[in-house]
Amino acid sequence: MRESRFPIVMLGLALLFLVGPFVVVFISAFSGDRTLAFPPSSFSLQWFAKVLTVEAFQASFVTSLWLGVLSTLLALLMGIPVAYALARYQVPGAEVIRVILTSPLILPALMVGLALLRYFVLIGNNSISIGLLIGHTALLLPYAVRVVSASLANLPRDIEDAAMSLGANRLQTFFRVVLPNIRGGVAAASVLAFITSFNQVPVSLFLTGPGVSTLPIQMLLYMEYTYDPTIAALSTLLILFSILFVLLTERLLGISKYV
Repeated sequence: MRESRFPIVMLGLALLFLVGPFVVVFISAFSGDRTLAFPPSSFSLQWFAKVLTVEAFQASFVTSLWLGVLSTLLALLMGIPVAYALARYQVPGAEVIRVILTSPLILPALMVGLALLRYFVLIGNNSISIGLLIGHTALLLPYAVRVVSASLANLPRDIEDAAMSLGANRLQTFFRVVLPNIRGGVAAASVLAFITSFNQVPVSLFLTGPGVSTLPIQMLLYMEYTYDPTIAALSTLLILFSILFVLLTERLLGISKYV
């Protein structure tokens, strides 16, 4: 019986739909033209060199980097205990709490950004950097809770009971038994949270201000006034960075089974 080629064709179309835009950006990054166009009439590496000379990109890259690292650490510091409490204790209204923790993921990102702007910046009168840090942490907390919860669900409680029966208290059991056994889930949550923070646009758009801007927001501002292939070159570098980062962590930690 002859096999149908329809699934293969649909797979090819799906890949073309998903990968096609990135291929266009990648090819445009090597354009020798003065404006962003596809297909390019000539090829050059000059726009990759220009990326390294734009001071706004350098400053915003540093901002995105420290913001991603700190917000990921804060989200994990809060999310791991929350996930443990929801997984191991009879918390009243646990399902409601899970829905609330998931709300930043299911609500429109612009709505989340506006709410954070009103709550953390205007009412709290915080600086722009602090507002960005709090906002990104709030956005990343659901990722930490959900991924770590999945790891805890696969960890038998018998291991903890055995540790406590041998004399360890609850805190010692958590740090010496539970945490080492869910380190893969913690690593997966860290990678997912960092990439989400680094590439975040809607929330950062509301919380950035004079003198402080993340890299994606700076790229949007650059395109308002300049339409050369510099943005395509920078986008290509960020795509390669993200792919290499995920592949490296997958090879070292095997995070795919947690996300």
